[in-house]
Amino acid sequence: MDSAVGTPAAPLRIGLLGTGPWARNTQAPALAAHPGVELSGVWGRRAEAAESLAAAHGAPAYTGDEGVEALLAASDAVAFALPPDVQAPLAVRAAEAGRHLLMDKPVATTVEGARAVADAVERAGVASVVFCTLRFAPDTAAWIAEQAERDGWFTARAQWLGSLYAEGSTSQYADSPWRREKGGLWDVGPHALSVLIPVLGDVEHLTAAPGPADTTHLILRHASGASSTVTLGLSAPPGAAGVEIEFRGERGTVSIPGWDGAETAFRGAVDALAEAVRTGTPHACDARFGLHLTELLVAAETQARG
Repeated sequence: MDSAVGTPAAPLRIGLLGTGPWARNTQAPALAAHPGVELSGVWGRRAEAAESLAAAHGAPAYTGDEGVEALLAASDAVAFALPPDVQAPLAVRAAEAGRHLLMDKPVATTVEGARAVADAVERAGVASVVFCTLRFAPDTAAWIAEQAERDGWFTARAQWLGSLYAEGSTSQYADSPWRREKGGLWDVGPHALSVLIPVLGDVEHLTAAPGPADTTHLILRHASGASSTVTLGLSAPPGAAGVEIEFRGERGTVSIPGWDGAETAFRGAVDALAEAVRTGTPHACDARFGLHLTELLVAAETQARG
C-alpha cells in the first residue's frame, strides 16, 4: 500500500530481454508470479522463441531492433537474460531511455563495456541491480550481512565447482557459447566475489593461476587486511562439484548456509530493484559494482592465461 494516498502502488512494469534456459526457467516465471510486477513483454532474437515464452506467461512478444524500442516504451524497467556482451550495449540503450536495469552477471566481459553501462546508469539517474545469486537469496543475503557487521576476520575460502562440462553432462546451460569460452572464472566468479568483498573489503591485490580444464585459482588481499583464496570451475567430475564459502577469524569459523534456488533469489533481486526505484538509494550490487567485478575478472583472466 502507498502510505501517502492509501491506494495500492502501481506494479513495476518489467520487460524481459532473452529467451534461453535462464529466461525460461528462472526469470520469466519469477517476474510473471511477482505480485508487485507486471511482465510487460518478452524480447528475443528469434521470433518463435519470444512468442513461445511470452505466450506461456500471458505477455506480448517482441523481436528485432524495433521490438527493443517497443518493449522499452512499454516498460519501467528491463531484466536481462542474455550473453554479457549482448547485454551491455542493450543495457546502455535502456538506461538512456530512462529504464531501470536488472542485469545478469557479469555485466560485460570487457572493462570498456561494463564502464559504458555504469556511466549510462549514472547519467540517466536510473536504478540498477546486478543479479549475483547469493546476494539476493534470503538466507545467504542475511548471512552475508551478518558477517559484514563483524570485525576480526583473518582469512576466507571460497570454492565453486560445477560439472557443467564434465563428461556425460546433459545440462542445457552447457550450450552457452560465451560460458564455454570464458569458463568458471566469469560464470561463477562474480558469485564468489560478491560474497567476499562486502565482508572482507575491496580487493587490493590479486594473483591468479590456471588449474585443470577451465578451473582458475585466485589469491586475494582485501582492504581489511584479510586474505582469501578462491577456486572456480565448471568442469569438475560430478563427485567433486559443490559450493563452499567460509570465513575464519577471531570468533572462529562460519560457513555459508544453503539457499532455496535461483527463482527465489531472483525475486529478491526484483524486490531490491523496486526498493532502489522507490527510494532513489543505489543498491550495493549495482552497475558500478558490476563494473568492479569485471575489472577484477579481466585482471584474473590476464594473469591466468599468462
